[in-house]
Amino acid sequence: MSAQTWTTGEPSVRPHVVTEMDKRFEFIVSSPGERLDKYVAEQCQISRSYAQKLIDDGQVAVNGHAAKVSQKLNAGDRIAVSIPPPLPISLAPEDIPLKVVYEDKDLIVVDKPAGLLVHPAAGQHAGTLVNAILARCPDLGEINGSVRPGIVHRLDKDTSGLMMVAKNDAAQRSLSRQIKQRSIKKGYLALVLGHLTPKHGAIDAPIGRHPKDRKRMAVVSGGREARTEYKVIKYFDDYTLVEAMPETGRTHQIRVHFAAIGHPIFGDHVYGKRSLLLGRQFLHAHRLGFKLPSSGEFVEFRAELPPDLEEVLRQI
Repeated sequence: MSAQTWTTGEPSVRPHVVTEMDKRFEFIVSSPGERLDKYVAEQCQISRSYAQKLIDDGQVAVNGHAAKVSQKLNAGDRIAVSIPPPLPISLAPEDIPLKVVYEDKDLIVVDKPAGLLVHPAAGQHAGTLVNAILARCPDLGEINGSVRPGIVHRLDKDTSGLMMVAKNDAAQRSLSRQIKQRSIKKGYLALVLGHLTPKHGAIDAPIGRHPKDRKRMAVVSGGREARTEYKVIKYFDDYTLVEAMPETGRTHQIRVHFAAIGHPIFGDHVYGKRSLLLGRQFLHAHRLGFKLPSSGEFVEFRAELPPDLEEVLRQI
């Protein structure tokens, strides 16, 4: 289907206010040798990165004492986990134009512009992709009672491109299952510094929190498995245009992986350096393939480079 740009009028539904009760868990370890963060993630059914944050914030205790993320557990250890409730957030529908690539009764695929945050977070409770889609799909606010209704994967704020959003619980479970099984096909166009060789390869390196800067990610020993396949699209004098195909979905994975091999992404001020030509990283999710929840049919969508990235290629 061809892409279309849509806008909404004044929202006709009331804001969806999200509140949750404090959650507390206690476990007794039966098998020794497992890392604390992995154990907490599996037992509480949360992401490993969130488990690591809880441990760092002192919300996890082992035998009544504070613990470290990488601590190895012993049989009989008592694990106490406290998951604090998020601050109540009013999810109000907002009139934010979006480019819709595909839509059916189960999901929407959008071409997210750079600069748009996916969901409300600390410091920004409005003006996000979730707010925009709520204006189109008011019932989205009922999915899981979450501040991230329908969101099954994310793009960084300054990364543009294709994202899928579930419109009901069944679709969210289906898409989340496909992500877990690594059957969803993703392709990103990235401009990296330097002459990248070989032309086709893979970066296989674990990713975790930077040991000295908790706001950044890094390739670290003991991090979570991460693998990014790539192929060169075109060489320029001092740059290489590549398609990156992540097999896993770690935070900042593509940016961290290319920086780790000495080819940071153009314009990435966190893992590389700023550019006068571009106010963000040159990273665009241009290809997305998955099975439709309703029929199981595999579909694939593509999104062309946005004007700001096309202009960079013209300039260099």
